[in-house]
Amino acid sequence: MNIYWGDIHNHCGISYGYGSLENALKAARGQLDFVSIIGHASWHDMPERSQELEFLIDFHEKGFAKLASRWEQILETVKKANVPHEFVTFQGYEAHSSEYGDHHILCKEDDMPLFQGISPYEVVNALKPREVIAVPHHVGYTPGYRGGNWDTFDSTISPIVEVYSKHGCGMSDDSTHPYLHDMGPRDSRSTVLAGIRKGLRFGFVGSTDHHAGYPGSYGDGRLAVLSKEKTRDSIWEAMTARRTYAVTGDKIQCGFQINGADMGSEIQAAGNREVRLDVKGCDRLDKVVVYKNFQPWQTITGESLRTRCNPSAGKFKVRVEMGWGDSKDGYFWEGAANIQGGIMESVEPCFRGRSVLAPTPEMKDNPDLNELHNELLEQTETKVSWTCTTFKNPTTLHSHTAALIFEINGDSSTVIDVTLNGKQLSATIGELLQGSRSVHLKAHNSEAILFHRAVPEYEYSFSEVWTDTDAEASASGCDVYHAEIRQTNNQFAWISPIYVLTP
Repeated sequence: MNIYWGDIHNHCGISYGYGSLENALKAARGQLDFVSIIGHASWHDMPERSQELEFLIDFHEKGFAKLASRWEQILETVKKANVPHEFVTFQGYEAHSSEYGDHHILCKEDDMPLFQGISPYEVVNALKPREVIAVPHHVGYTPGYRGGNWDTFDSTISPIVEVYSKHGCGMSDDSTHPYLHDMGPRDSRSTVLAGIRKGLRFGFVGSTDHHAGYPGSYGDGRLAVLSKEKTRDSIWEAMTARRTYAVTGDKIQCGFQINGADMGSEIQAAGNREVRLDVKGCDRLDKVVVYKNFQPWQTITGESLRTRCNPSAGKFKVRVEMGWGDSKDGYFWEGAANIQGGIMESVEPCFRGRSVLAPTPEMKDNPDLNELHNELLEQTETKVSWTCTTFKNPTTLHSHTAALIFEINGDSSTVIDVTLNGKQLSATIGELLQGSRSVHLKAHNSEAILFHRAVPEYEYSFSEVWTDTDAEASASGCDVYHAEIRQTNNQFAWISPIYVLTP
């Protein structure tokens, strides 16, 4: 199986988001393998219009009408962007519901009709015989207040659930990344773990739910699938088989198996169970937890994942970050990096779109809002060049920087030399193993460049096999195993459960 990266829940100006569909697809191709650009289609139980809710009602109704008026053109644009084995697109739109919770409806075929149903089940049934799924998202909100509704959940139409997005993390009411949007806090009754405790079975995915037309916007949520090839059929099969996991931003590569069965599987096992976890991160691994029936079964912390001695040669990851400063309207970067005495094995871009979660009265539609020129221009074994746009960090807790992660095969004398907007910063792997280096472009309140501390391979990699000798199933007759990965830079992965039945 290969790991492919996607975002199946991103919004742009086709309804009540911002930026053009074409720019959104271009941004997706720069960082992802597959995408679905979602328009807002309906809200059957929307609150009644009042003076207080005038803006809320208007932007929803205008967004629904805008999507409907352009639907055939949108279908054709998304269809043309699909190139098997290169970049995969899916058709889709969103259905709000106070009662059932919000869902985005995905379709494998290109002739997807726009249908406004009362429930996600009505929508899916209306679109048959096409292959369609309904993905619940931001499930952690209050029940009846567009939170998840596990009493009406149906895994036959919803094999996967969005557990992380720009809204936050819905795994539990005390998970990292709380809900801070004006839609309200998390409620334990609606969270992901509450659904699994009810005996429901589904896989985990992340997506951005970003409203500025930038799929895969770093830090806002992405999903990974284990798929045989990069085609619609294969990726769709992976999603419906729940071979999926969610990440916040860093493309943490994960493998999780029990008795050889991959994440998302339902298996029967009467005797001992062999549990395998493989992780290749993008920064130091800080905590690895395998849960059994919602309780930590194996926990490995950062202190035991690291040693005090630094290797003199091998593979290292170095993150080059740029941004900060005071530019609210965007600061444009042109950069180039050269490696001396080593080989650049991979480059992972960590680019963000503008930080927009929902429309506000002062924002105006602008199709160029998501044209940020975030792209790799050239890449060889020893050099890479790129352009990108960063913005002032909205708060001291909310980053709007950009970065590239270099995986370098070298030694302590390998030199990384970066030039950004005429400013140069150089350091050896040996120096970066001791700590970070930074430089500013101007004298005060200035944009800056940061070389993060170098991370040797053993600090971002983990593989382990355990044997679970306690084969007695829980009272439900099914043991549920899932895993969570945390890096020192607070990037996470949540791996879909494996459901083990005792014969």
